[in-house]
Amino acid sequence: GQAAGQGPGKVRVFAKILVMIAMAVVLLVLIAGVSTMFVPGQKARSWSNRLMRMRVLAQFIAIILIMIVFYLARH
Repeated sequence: GQAAGQGPGKVRVFAKILVMIAMAVVLLVLIAGVSTMFVPGQKARSWSNRLMRMRVLAQFIAIILIMIVFYLARH
């Protein structure tokens, strides 16, 4: 049996919350990266490139989490 208070529904809710957090992180990094593009100077350009790489990583993590949620929803 399952322990009291722990069911597949709670796991799905937790996974969906993780996905929403991951998507919010992607959005925040994207906004930060785009806004840095409008600041002149080499340091700003370096930060913009770094933030865009972080965005790609955050998107990868978000996609993996979304795939996990779809998997859990089907099983």
